[in-house]
Amino acid sequence: MTRKTYIADLSDFDMARQLKSDEDIAAYVTMVIEEGDAAELAHALGVAAKARGMRDIAQATGLSREALYKALKPNAKPRFDTINRVCTALGVQLIAKPIHSH
Repeated sequence: MTRKTYIADLSDFDMARQLKSDEDIAAYVTMVIEEGDAAELAHALGVAAKARGMRDIAQATGLSREALYKALKPNAKPRFDTINRVCTALGVQLIAKPIHSH
């Protein structure tokens, strides 16, 4: 006999639980950057900060937890300085590469 699974019984997917290493975070942030959506980048950095511990990331950036949550919420438009500080706290860096290689 087949047992039914109801959508309401499924646990919510939490990307932060998948980000277990620096490499995971770097790959996730790189993938989001390649998509080209600035608002999604802010959200992805928020997910990565949650994976690492928002309190620790806030302390490393010199921002309050509330300011960090606000800057990294979906559809936020954080300043580049904030993005750079969060990336540094996460142990990742943004890298420019040519779009078309010759």
